[in-house]
Amino acid sequence: MAKRAAEILETEGVPLKAGNRPVKSENANDEEDFGDEFEDEFESEDEIIEAGVDGRPDEEREAEEKRDAMDVDQRTFIPGRDKLAAGESLSPDLSTYQMLHTLTTPWPCLSFDILRDSLGDNRKSYPAILYAVAGTQAESRKAKDNQLLVMKLSGLSRMDRTQDEEDSDDDSDSEDAEPILETKSIPLSSTTNRIRAHQVPSPNAAKPPTTYTAVMLENSQVLIHDITPYLTSFDVPGTILTPTQSKPVATLGMHKSEGYAIAWSPLATNPKLLTGDNDGKIFVTTLADGKWATDSRPFTGHTSSVEDLQWSPNERNVFASASSDGSVKIWDVRSKSRTAAVSVNVSDTDINVLSWSAQTPHLLATGADDGVWAVWDLRHWKPASAGSSLPKPKPVASFDFHKEQITSVEWHPSEDSIVAVAAGDNTLTLWDLSVEFDDEESKDTADAKDVPPQLLFVHYMEGVKECHWHPQIPGTVMGTGEGGFG
Repeated sequence: MAKRAAEILETEGVPLKAGNRPVKSENANDEEDFGDEFEDEFESEDEIIEAGVDGRPDEEREAEEKRDAMDVDQRTFIPGRDKLAAGESLSPDLSTYQMLHTLTTPWPCLSFDILRDSLGDNRKSYPAILYAVAGTQAESRKAKDNQLLVMKLSGLSRMDRTQDEEDSDDDSDSEDAEPILETKSIPLSSTTNRIRAHQVPSPNAAKPPTTYTAVMLENSQVLIHDITPYLTSFDVPGTILTPTQSKPVATLGMHKSEGYAIAWSPLATNPKLLTGDNDGKIFVTTLADGKWATDSRPFTGHTSSVEDLQWSPNERNVFASASSDGSVKIWDVRSKSRTAAVSVNVSDTDINVLSWSAQTPHLLATGADDGVWAVWDLRHWKPASAGSSLPKPKPVASFDFHKEQITSVEWHPSEDSIVAVAAGDNTLTLWDLSVEFDDEESKDTADAKDVPPQLLFVHYMEGVKECHWHPQIPGTVMGTGEGGFG
């Protein structure tokens, strides 16, 4: 409340008593009267205080404010659970993000992969730089517009926190930048179902690694490209890209139906690729002596489509598969029978995605069509002997927070308890499995009901399909959906 201006009294030549009110001079007329010129307006200082900030008693003012207050819904809005009313939209709370950027492409890119680069690990400085690849999903009547996009995103500054960090002005100039997207495109003949990248270190430290991409197309073909020249062109001025470099180094036609499952081996000496299709068949393709060769004998055993594949992070010959038949199978590529070593039915619905923990190799995460994602301890999975059956293993953790299908799940590359999950309810969520169920502090979820304490963060993203952690920028997650990248 602003202070009241000091009252100016014409008392020049009149002595003051105790520094406040004028008193009669000894030579003054006894009849003289010094009245208060403001007496009619305020009777006492006590009355001024009692009147409040607007001249009315506080009780009266507060009652009126309560009557006039807007009827605001104070409940916690949970994306994916609560529905927006007509005309409503969601805006992110920018104070909760260290970095947040969005971009759109001419056609949706519902599958992508993040590439490692030579800029160093554990990067925490801004603006950030990242490299990625993606495949487009153009309309069927414009299939020839489909492309493989090689992208460089630079100038990715962190959120402006000037008001909160006034003492950090020395860093702000170097961290503020305009985001820049650079792209190179390779034509594709069909829609991309899924794309994954693989890098082979160069024997010459002065040269960049060879970067391959594998694209599973809607027409059932698998195309392998060497995109190394495209990545070089971003950072080496004068690099010339020829039409020959846009052609695939291999076109694989062993699948008779389209598929979505694809995975590069992180441990194989020579590039090794797994692909699975809607017929339940899994093929392995290897680069040897400069030629890409596919073993004609598929791995079989699933009774429905193979939805996802993952190589073991610590055993080079072992991989896992997820299927719409509700099972997860563990395989050994050396098996002559081409059958699974272990098979477990983990859901009554489709298993859409899975992720093998690189930090804790006995943990496998799965995401199902009913919105449930779970974590399994593979040490409890045992092969069943002929004529016998084993009890169904139980997950070490299971969450039904999402009410639509799980579309992506991925372990953090360096934190063994952190998982990113994307779902059909337009949300990308982050989870910390180290939070205990009986932790009293973790049970405080305000008025939000049925929210697991392990849930760290909820990000709204329209039609989100995939999410990936950046392996070199801690805490950075990139997602893609019908509305673009974020």
